[in-house]
Amino acid sequence: MRPLSESFGFLRGNVLVLTVSGSLGMFCRAMVFPYVPLYILALGGEPEQIGIVYALGPLGGLIAFPIAGYLADHMNRAWLIAAAGYFSAIAVLVNAVAPSWEWVAAAMLMRGFAVFHFPATSALIADSLPSRNRGRGMATMAGLTGGLALFAPFVAGVAIDAWGVDAGMRILYVVMGSAYAAGATINLIFIRETRQPPAEAVSAANLRQALGRSYTGIPALLRGFPRSLRAVSVVIILCFIANGVASPFWVVYAKTHLGLTASQWGLILLVEFGLRNLTTVPAGFLTDHFGRTRFLIAALLLSAATPLYLLAGSFGFVLAIRCIIAVGSAFFSPAMGALLADTVPSTIRGRVMAAIGRGSVSIGSASGGTGGPGTGFLITLPLMAAALCGGFLYAWSPAIPFLLVFGLTVVALLVSIAFVRDPKTAQE
Repeated sequence: MRPLSESFGFLRGNVLVLTVSGSLGMFCRAMVFPYVPLYILALGGEPEQIGIVYALGPLGGLIAFPIAGYLADHMNRAWLIAAAGYFSAIAVLVNAVAPSWEWVAAAMLMRGFAVFHFPATSALIADSLPSRNRGRGMATMAGLTGGLALFAPFVAGVAIDAWGVDAGMRILYVVMGSAYAAGATINLIFIRETRQPPAEAVSAANLRQALGRSYTGIPALLRGFPRSLRAVSVVIILCFIANGVASPFWVVYAKTHLGLTASQWGLILLVEFGLRNLTTVPAGFLTDHFGRTRFLIAALLLSAATPLYLLAGSFGFVLAIRCIIAVGSAFFSPAMGALLADTVPSTIRGRVMAAIGRGSVSIGSASGGTGGPGTGFLITLPLMAAALCGGFLYAWSPAIPFLLVFGLTVVALLVSIAFVRDPKTAQE
């Protein structure tokens, strides 16, 4: 049996720094994101407006991602990550003073531009973890960052029940903005580059040419995707679409159709997050030992339990459904993230992950967000359309978004079975 120092020896340097700063952000996101739809309703919005707000979120990424991927491969990644953290803090604080739901929409649009740190973060993590430890490394990072956030939804739910949605959310947004600024400072001070300075570094003198190349190089980059990576891209996009359609409406359905309070929903998420965190680290070890693809397939099978939510009539039933999905998500995220890192060469990781994200999709997400720490520009338009349609579909019939999630999951499952394969030799 391996000693702990050998099994978790990767938890140092950049991995440790990003775990610490990520824990701050995850705690606050776990407090705020599950209740944003209720905040929009409290500020005068309707289900259709919830869809509009979430559709605006990815819009900034459509512009920023191609540039971000190029910059991640051609300049200091610590600066990129820290700058995004400070910008996100400012955008978050806009919500704290919002007089109407339109301000929340504007803040969501602003935060969309902050995605320029995702490719840099993803590439830095992949570079900092040896291929033999990627599954367990990504799983351990997810488990540790999620561990601090375990009680956040319940604490936020109790606060909202006590102070009301309006006042409670404003306080939570102030806490979130402060945490983002603190995390950005930690990253700026302690992150270290893992590579030699690139031959064509981006500077003020060549910025215009660099930005032009970031867009003109996209077709050649996509043409170079092998068949398995194209299939992986399809699966990631389908999972994000599913989250875009339904994620904001889990809590709305629970409150308006099942009669659950904010604190009860927070308790469900507490148990779900706890189970997912307990499962994530063993899942990472298993994906390292037995391969990635088989666990992607198993995770998608578990996430197909989503339509059972429409049959739920009690707190216990909802909790059981969320626990099933939590186990699937615990396996999916590290397996997909490790598979991408194994498949994509280090020299183009920033650009590829700008296109399709890190692969860390929280399938069946009920947190009110998109369900992943990093999307990509190929995901942006489908995700925007899904979020916009989700609001109108929910207003038409609350069952439709959840049934659509089931259909998308089945398609992703079939694509995974037919086309996704582990590479014979993992990229370092």
